[in-house]
Amino acid sequence: MAEPGHEPDRIVREAPAKLNLTLAVIRRRADGYHALHSVMVPLSLADTVTVSLARVSAAPSQKGLGDSTAEFDSTARLDSLAISGFEVAGVGQNLVLRAIVRARAAVSETWPSAPALPPPLAAELVKRIPIASGLGGGSSDAASALDAALEAWDATLSIDRALALAMALGSDVPFFLASGAARISGRGEFVDPLPDLKGRQPAVLLVTPRVAVSTREVFEAFSRGVRPIHPEAAQDVSERLAADMAAGLRGVALLGRAAELATSNDLLPASVAVVPTLLPFRIALARLLALPVGQSGSGPTCWTLYSSLTAARKAARVVEKAIQAGMLPDIGHGPPFVVATTILTRPAASPADRATSPADDNRGHRVPRGGDNVAVSEPESPTNGSVGESAEQDER
Repeated sequence: MAEPGHEPDRIVREAPAKLNLTLAVIRRRADGYHALHSVMVPLSLADTVTVSLARVSAAPSQKGLGDSTAEFDSTARLDSLAISGFEVAGVGQNLVLRAIVRARAAVSETWPSAPALPPPLAAELVKRIPIASGLGGGSSDAASALDAALEAWDATLSIDRALALAMALGSDVPFFLASGAARISGRGEFVDPLPDLKGRQPAVLLVTPRVAVSTREVFEAFSRGVRPIHPEAAQDVSERLAADMAAGLRGVALLGRAAELATSNDLLPASVAVVPTLLPFRIALARLLALPVGQSGSGPTCWTLYSSLTAARKAARVVEKAIQAGMLPDIGHGPPFVVATTILTRPAASPADRATSPADDNRGHRVPRGGDNVAVSEPESPTNGSVGESAEQDER
């Protein structure tokens, strides 16, 4: 997540999109989810989440945690959310509001004004990341809302509590607590931060057909056997990429791997099984750009790597003209979303981050910077992050 905004009485967070450079599906777990291995990076394309203390005429009685969950419900009902940008259905179920409610419950006994409940919040969400696109916009919004709510209440969470809360919101949410590139394993609960690529960061062209691709249906198709011809290839590429980034991979070297990265997504065949028109669209886009085209998550977003933002913007104009000329297959409802963006670098480490090393965490999985209000010291007892059916299948 980006550094907080500093508007008076308003806590502002940028919620970046994510890109799966690789995505390997290892196996199906006993809890019904799939074990994954993925290298993910945040992008400069971002939503904006803003929260402030709600102005209400009559606040609910705030008697603390010991009374009943009705007190949480009455306080939560006074939380509000205004959305602009991309249209979002079901505001009441939006992950921003759900993150605020869960954050309130998590800090109710320990925040500075306990035993009173943390007060209602008014949230605003500017959606620039397409919905259900494989770019993790909803998960990023949730992580940003969590951090912004804690700031508004002057509260903190340990990293273990924050990760458990994040997993309860969705499988991709923990990644956004890392504030940078990371190796993701488990079903998303294990986040190993990776160094930024050295040198110039590659730019990325994103092309998102306006067609809904259900993550759940894609994984169901995968479970039925709709899989790559070489089932272990993506995992091999993903593990090598993670190891090389950990050793200091340069951005220009990542560009040289574009072809193998573009095919290292085990959900490609399953996505096409769910939405068959994705295949001719991706093939036509690759021919138009004369470069490898990958897919982020379960799709439908297609991505292509470029050496500079200028080159990516030029390619975006080529794609937009091709769409207008009818040179790309017409799928979905309306023209595809097209944008040139860049891979984000990790924010400068705080003193607390520099004092914390992976060796301090006996799980070997540490998010060293989880936002300004997620503490990294005094970790609680280890948790595997599994929250069962309470977790939502995310837009991976």
